[in-house]
Amino acid sequence: MSGFREFNEGTSYKPLEAMILVGGKGSRLEGLVNDRPKPMAEVAGRPFVEWLVTALKDQGVRRLIFCTGYMSEVIEAHFHDGRQWGMEILYSRDPIPLGTAGAIRYALGLIRSDRFLVMNGDSYCHVDIRRLEEVHVAHAAYASLWLVSVDDCSRYGSVTIGEGGVVHAFNEKLPEKQGGLISAGVYLFERQIVESIPEGRAVSLETDFFPWLIGNGLYAVVGEGPFLDIGTPEAYIAAQKCFEKD
Repeated sequence: MSGFREFNEGTSYKPLEAMILVGGKGSRLEGLVNDRPKPMAEVAGRPFVEWLVTALKDQGVRRLIFCTGYMSEVIEAHFHDGRQWGMEILYSRDPIPLGTAGAIRYALGLIRSDRFLVMNGDSYCHVDIRRLEEVHVAHAAYASLWLVSVDDCSRYGSVTIGEGGVVHAFNEKLPEKQGGLISAGVYLFERQIVESIPEGRAVSLETDFFPWLIGNGLYAVVGEGPFLDIGTPEAYIAAQKCFEKD
């Protein structure tokens, strides 16, 4: 990773800008959610992604970029400029399907700062943004992941970490039930490392970018559950029940 700038010591913590990835179609939810993109599926009386937006606001985020794709107009019509949520909300619509990393790279021009947060729009957990950033800064990381422990990671694949949270490996999904650490879909990035993502073509965080970063400034922080997602009908129903309890 030669050629990147050195990190400055004595970093002060300022409110982070954030991106939320909401470009997915959600084909596995057909029959349950047909008239909107997956992150806009209603959960406990509001669009699922709205739970993420309010959680970000509660932790000081005031500027948010939605990385959109499929049926982006539904998301834009609901959130508008963000004023109702006490935030500034902007939109970056992929001109072609760019994958998770490609969408972040495409939206980078809307980010003003050198460090920013990214979240998947179809999963939710109780992330401590300040703790994530403290670990990130302490290790002078280029990217940091928020992980959670689950009883069954067969649907997600697991993450192996070493001392200090350094990421050693991303493990493939397994056919049998097995506990482990999974990515909760919350990431902290340095702008300069995102600039290394190729422009104009599809690039995946999970299968392309993060594996490339192993051994080169990729760290993780283990948080607490529950981890909720709406990737399958069963998970969608479980998320509904969990939020209704709250």
